Amino acid sequence: MKKMKVALTTATVLLATLLAACGDNNKASENAAASNAAATSTSAETTAPATVQSKFVTIATGGASGPYNIIATTLTDIYSKNLKTNSKTQTTGASVENLNLMAQKKVEMAFVMSDALNDALNGTGSFQNKIENVEQVAALYPNYVQIVTSKRSGIKTITDLKGKRVATGDQNSGVEVNARNLLAGFGISYADIKVDYLGYAEAADALKAGTIDAAFLTSGLPNSALMELQQSFDLQLVSIPADGIKKLAADKPYFNAMDIPANTYGNAEPIPTAAIKNALVIRKDLSEADGYLLTKTFFESLPQLQTAHQAAKGINVKDAQEGVVAPLHPGAKKYYDEVNAK
Repeated sequence: MKKMKVALTTATVLLATLLAACGDNNKASENAAASNAAATSTSAETTAPATVQSKFVTIATGGASGPYNIIATTLTDIYSKNLKTNSKTQTTGASVENLNLMAQKKVEMAFVMSDALNDALNGTGSFQNKIENVEQVAALYPNYVQIVTSKRSGIKTITDLKGKRVATGDQNSGVEVNARNLLAGFGISYADIKVDYLGYAEAADALKAGTIDAAFLTSGLPNSALMELQQSFDLQLVSIPADGIKKLAADKPYFNAMDIPANTYGNAEPIPTAAIKNALVIRKDLSEADGYLLTKTFFESLPQLQTAHQAAKGINVKDAQEGVVAPLHPGAKKYYDEVNAK
């Protein structure tokens, strides 16, 4: 009898031990399953494709041959693929038209020049009323004022343009805005020259045809229209003295004195000129979430954008808030805060 009780007691202990072990194993399995589920959920959240709420992301650019259009074409391809939206470019007369399109909610983003943006925010220059539905994503690469003439023209510096036939860019474009401001800063009004409102390609053709004496082609370096023109034309760059630019900058601080580097268009020496930073702007009414994704994808796509046009090599996240003219979009600010926190 005692042996039977001992056996029963031993069996009971063994059974309890086994049940406890099973319970621990079950708990471990449950914990492991929960951990795996959480990991799967986190992984799914991490790898889920980012999408913007806006069904369309149209970017207003400029002339078909200009850096705005070339860079934006690559960017819209990336937006369409990565953010699952219908993104495309809209070729325009550039800055002033782009800002008016933003105000009319006909485009979601635009490349513009900082001088035109400044005028739009203040309702001056080409803008009768203030444009309020615009905020900034980033300050971009500098636009160099490239005044071009023939070596035979005798035009050496901006003050030599008085009395000449000059293409000042598409009417109300950023090129035309800064051309008018620069000429005025050197004592030349439109009444002192014969004005032709021509875009990049048209101005290059007019120079070859001899129907104009000089042209403003303000853009990043190099300008493809000038690269092509250089092959069949005795191209000469016109200088803009740095001291005059510095005086002008006292009233219009977006102007900077810079040089067009030697050998950009076969020029043996650097050419002093003015430069104005470009800006990438976005409609103010786009959500913070969309602004964040559009900004983040833009900077993460810089290698592709730089391959599309070398002017994009002047863009980087470190300097993107320097020279900002408009208020930052909340989504862009969120991205910069995130980058700066790392």
